[in-house]
Amino acid sequence: MAVERTLVLVKPDGVRRGLVGEVISRFEKKGLKLRALRMLWMTREQAEEFYSVHREKPFFRDLVEFITSGPIVAMVLEGDSAISVVRLMIGSTDGRKAAPGTIRGDFALSIQDNVVHASDSPESFEREFRVVFSEEDVVGDYERC
Repeated sequence: MAVERTLVLVKPDGVRRGLVGEVISRFEKKGLKLRALRMLWMTREQAEEFYSVHREKPFFRDLVEFITSGPIVAMVLEGDSAISVVRLMIGSTDGRKAAPGTIRGDFALSIQDNVVHASDSPESFEREFRVVFSEEDVVGDYERC
């Protein structure tokens, strides 16, 4: 297996509902390493860049409005096959259809209020990472400290 990094956002609904600690805890219990963490309120420009792959889709405006509606918590996680592992852990985009035991299955209220976002590919990670972090924000192998 390859060690990968992935980006996860706890969206405004997850922050408002006090689910940040629960989300981080699930990933840490799985063995993923937290390499960067920050809380921010995404600007419209950041949101449009973040969701740029959806620019021509009818739901683009709703994505931008929602992600800018409150603070988010962004994190970089690292581990073996981190992208696919995280995607399995968060569950289906539509929280009403997500399997119990997944983050969305346990906490999401709808397709929009679905608590988290996670990169779906290495290319998405690279693009999304640049919107909220810089390389200087990433902590290396802190386990050896």
